[in-house]
Amino acid sequence: MINLFSHYSGQFIEGFGWTLFSSVIALIGSLILGTIFALFQVIPNKPLNIIGRIYVEILRNIPLLVITMFFYVVVAKTMKLDGFTAGTIGLTLYTSAFIAETVRAGILGVNTGQLEGALSNGMTWNQAMRYIVLPQAFKLVIPPLGNQFINLVKNSSILAFVAGFDLMYQANQISQLTFDTFNPFIIVGLMYLIITLPISYYMAYLEKRLAKEA
Repeated sequence: MINLFSHYSGQFIEGFGWTLFSSVIALIGSLILGTIFALFQVIPNKPLNIIGRIYVEILRNIPLLVITMFFYVVVAKTMKLDGFTAGTIGLTLYTSAFIAETVRAGILGVNTGQLEGALSNGMTWNQAMRYIVLPQAFKLVIPPLGNQFINLVKNSSILAFVAGFDLMYQANQISQLTFDTFNPFIIVGLMYLIITLPISYYMAYLEKRLAKEA
């Protein structure tokens, strides 16, 4: 296994870079989108409530592969999209639906008196959400958000299906070249751990730190 990594280290490192790049983009994008659609579901505006619910229900109940292939095959007919871009967009949209539900649960977990108090003191609904409710909501949902971020990194392997040059894509390529169907995937599994374990430990640390401050 060490000899295999040494010989194909360039490809493994390239795959690691693309996986990390896609994961960071999708993490930021899905967190922003997820928060927006979580707010859509709780804002006192029925049309936005409906839009938020439809978005979440559709994307949560369609497989990630189908969403990704939609962009890679269908959307690519009208605009130029490579596999990496299509995969990252699919990953972002898919994850954002789960983050939306997580953030919504956090918002609903904040005592309603917080929002009412802010509104009675002259804040607008948007200001109350931004400065009072959302900071508390995010504290409440740190553990499930951490799980979603870890799932996102693991789900980035979807790029392998659309030639996204990620870790799984490189493992498949190396496996075909060497006829070794075991070691390339062990190496890739270890490289995924390099990304996911720090996220897991950091989220646990953050949760404990916030608990002490509370």
